[in-house]
Amino acid sequence: MKTQKRVSTKYIGYLDIKQHLLLLVIPLLLISIISFTAFDTGSAYQFLSLIGCGYTTCYAITYFVHRQNMLRLWQHLEQVVHINDTTYELVNLSSQYDSEKTFLDALLQKAVSAIDDAEMGSIILVDKNTTRLQFESVVGLDIDALRKINFTLEETFQFRRTNGRCDKAVVINNMKNINAKSTLTNEDQHALLHASIQPICSTLSSPIRIDGELYGMMNLDSSKMEAFGDYDINLVNILTSEAANAISLYQKSKKIELLADYDGLTGLYNRKKFDATILQWQHHPELASYIIILDMDNLKPLNDQYGHQAGDDALKAFAQSLKSMWHPHFLVARYGGDEFIALCRGPIDVLEQQITQLQHDLTLLNPAIHFSYGLAQYNQDWSNAFKQADNNMYSQKRLKKQLLQP
Repeated sequence: MKTQKRVSTKYIGYLDIKQHLLLLVIPLLLISIISFTAFDTGSAYQFLSLIGCGYTTCYAITYFVHRQNMLRLWQHLEQVVHINDTTYELVNLSSQYDSEKTFLDALLQKAVSAIDDAEMGSIILVDKNTTRLQFESVVGLDIDALRKINFTLEETFQFRRTNGRCDKAVVINNMKNINAKSTLTNEDQHALLHASIQPICSTLSSPIRIDGELYGMMNLDSSKMEAFGDYDINLVNILTSEAANAISLYQKSKKIELLADYDGLTGLYNRKKFDATILQWQHHPELASYIIILDMDNLKPLNDQYGHQAGDDALKAFAQSLKSMWHPHFLVARYGGDEFIALCRGPIDVLEQQITQLQHDLTLLNPAIHFSYGLAQYNQDWSNAFKQADNNMYSQKRLKKQLLQP
């Protein structure tokens, strides 16, 4: 949950005058009683003065140290809370990011701002199959130069310092020396160190693990030597743990969106998404808009003769052909069963030529795919245009059946 309030540092480790007097007077009173019991009056006063001054001095020093420790702990807590608020905000605003990269860009920007002395940073993704690495997001670095570096997980200091486990944050306070022991080429080492305006001297690298698998690494960089310590490691461990949760939730939310908006078999828009998207359709002043309804003629025979897998393959092939022909410039969707729909812009003769060519190409497949289509101009009345295109499609189907009859 996002933290809404802060407590002023003025009151952290603070004791009021009454508490100070209580902590000072009671011990001194006990010391006085012991002094006058054990010594004569003159010696007791001398002993009491000496002990009193020493105790008061020690008390003041102890209180000062205690207060400074409390302030440091509070600052640490505030940074942890800031990290928590950052990831909370990112997760709750994840729907506003149109890609995982833009989400990672925002996450990295927050991370750099959360860690003292971090001036630059990067998120490096790991290819699970080849262990090759790619810079996905950067702050203050030249991403084009970094993406030219050809290296694998095994060549990173994160891998070497953790004996291949990549399970904890690692601090490098002299990047020049660590890269000198690397297997990277001199050009790649130079690119790593000089991808920013100021050379990188210190790096704090932490693995990002999602569901137990290494997703990537978050590197925070500084142009200062010895910029990061144990305190920063603790913060980054919290940060990357929260980052992993945020990335995982983002990925899952996008998967849910895909399931809600896309047809699972063909990857095209489903009917719900298509109907919602046509509301934002922009009519062109010079090109007319057309509804095109396409319906497979031989899906049932394919299922009966070759099995349902062949029918599914035919649907996918049909969908891929439509997608290649019209997406992303026009809207294409699987409207249900073996029926597909598209909303395109003319000229009409070009659209009909494309459909005729598609019919020819699909008949060359083995097994062949046959379909009928209906086309109608769409101005502003969607219902009427859809009905007209649907009627034209069924008219074409009936004509085909009549031609096949002896």
